[in-house]
Amino acid sequence: MANKVIVAEDLTLAYKKDEPVIKNSSFSIESGSFVFITGPSGSGKSTLIKSFYGALKPLRGELIIGGVELHNIKKSKLSFLRKYLGIIFQDYKLINEWSVKKNVMLPLLIAGYSKEVCENQTKKLLKHVKLSNKADKYPLELSGGEQQRVAMARALAHNPVIILADEPTGNLDDYSSNLIWNLLVGANEQLGTTVVVVTHHIPSQLHINFKHFHIEDGTVYEIS
Repeated sequence: MANKVIVAEDLTLAYKKDEPVIKNSSFSIESGSFVFITGPSGSGKSTLIKSFYGALKPLRGELIIGGVELHNIKKSKLSFLRKYLGIIFQDYKLINEWSVKKNVMLPLLIAGYSKEVCENQTKKLLKHVKLSNKADKYPLELSGGEQQRVAMARALAHNPVIILADEPTGNLDDYSSNLIWNLLVGANEQLGTTVVVVTHHIPSQLHINFKHFHIEDGTVYEIS
């Protein structure tokens, strides 16, 4: 049996105790899989992703990410967990005062890599996302598609075990959308990275085996 990197048992998530968003849901995600999470607007897709990186603790039930129990996690353990995650947000979450190069370098700086490793890895990744010529620009000088490609490079910088992507192509043009999908598929197929994507629509052009979870009325269930 494949190693499970995400396990939820009777998971309930809520911002207010008496208003659960996700209710009593049990599911698991295996290492190396490509997973889509769909559901109507307001169904709890982003809430579920937030719980995966520890921004929202479970109200009830168990949630285990990479062997780390999030229902009773301590802050020191949370920073340890996030070293294994690459996170891509719909609104990019880049640091506008930092250059593109420094934004990509951020996870490597946090992890304590040498300046030489940081420089080499960043140069390689910017070439990978076709932004080598924008290394010294700042986020607000870039288009939305270019900013998301910077965010993608940043997510890949420290070779994460899991990539979590929340509507990563929601605001992008076709060129950037296709590039982001290709990068996510490449990370999964070539590096064995587990990829979890929240999206309204599963793109039809992707030729990849994937798992599909859908959220309806607060319940997460798998579509076979």
